[in-house]
Amino acid sequence: MEDNRVLTLNEVVIQMQSAFPYAKGELSRLLMHIGLAAKIVHNQVNKAGLVNILGDAKSTNIQGESQQKLDVYADNVFRKAMQASGIICGIASEENDEIIIFDDDLSLDGNYVLCIDPLDGSSNIDVNVSIGTIFSIYHRLSPNGTKAQLCDFLQPGTEQVAAGYIIYGSSTMMVYTTGLGATGFTYDAAIGEFCLSNDHVVTPEDGRIYSVNEGNYIRFPRGVKRYIKYCQEDDKATNRPYTSRYIGSLVADFHRNLIKGGIYMYPTTASNPNGKLRLLYECNPIAFIAEQAGGKATDGNGNRILEIKPTDLHQRVPFFVGSKNMVDKAEEFMKEFSEEE
Repeated sequence: MEDNRVLTLNEVVIQMQSAFPYAKGELSRLLMHIGLAAKIVHNQVNKAGLVNILGDAKSTNIQGESQQKLDVYADNVFRKAMQASGIICGIASEENDEIIIFDDDLSLDGNYVLCIDPLDGSSNIDVNVSIGTIFSIYHRLSPNGTKAQLCDFLQPGTEQVAAGYIIYGSSTMMVYTTGLGATGFTYDAAIGEFCLSNDHVVTPEDGRIYSVNEGNYIRFPRGVKRYIKYCQEDDKATNRPYTSRYIGSLVADFHRNLIKGGIYMYPTTASNPNGKLRLLYECNPIAFIAEQAGGKATDGNGNRILEIKPTDLHQRVPFFVGSKNMVDKAEEFMKEFSEEE
């Protein structure tokens, strides 16, 4: 008789703990707390049109971007969940200028810090388009028993202990990695649990989708312009033209390409000469998942995202991520045409 029993997030996290001989169960509990916070945000996202949490919160974050009410709500939910865990000593959030330090006795002894974008794609909140949460976990560098310091967060992505994202779409999914491949869970509201739906996510090496905000085309580097033209050319030998798909929510665009195969690009522009996406709480976690699924993530100029040493909490970088062969091809164009300029 087949065993059709559904495995929940908590069960899978506990099972995977055995792969880490040094583990004390802290990371497992932390991932469970993230899952709990995601359930709370899911419930609010799904009834956002019925309560007074849609729209502008009349404030801006450190990026100068208008904060949506649901942004602020999600930030508070994850902050409270992390402090309640007693495992996190501090948070770096897109919604806050400086790091958030937990100074209660339990948190001061916490072994981890969290970098988070509580609600990615918030400009889409009012029009009912998929949005998400992106998170990244590191071991702290500062001594236990002391307050978290900036150096705890300014670590390269190669030092991530775990990373993941939650996408609030037609279904709510959580995809995470601890360096042993990428695993996906779908939220079942009937039982209130994230249930295993993708036990080993593998992204295709090639794809037929390119995702970029072509409204910025005139401001793109020449190599990106030429790569886009390459994607649009008719060539049956290489399965072109490719399909252009751009939602405007990093989590939603990346998740689609992860499953179907494709490339997501946010290059430098005249108005954003260092790129627009943030290294710590957007690019690093997404890059970690992409690599664990067999994909690739770079800055478009041959630099692996996970090896970039952060120098600022809200540092921005150009971002090219997705199917390995597509990222390689985009980099070929970037290199070829940068040499001509």
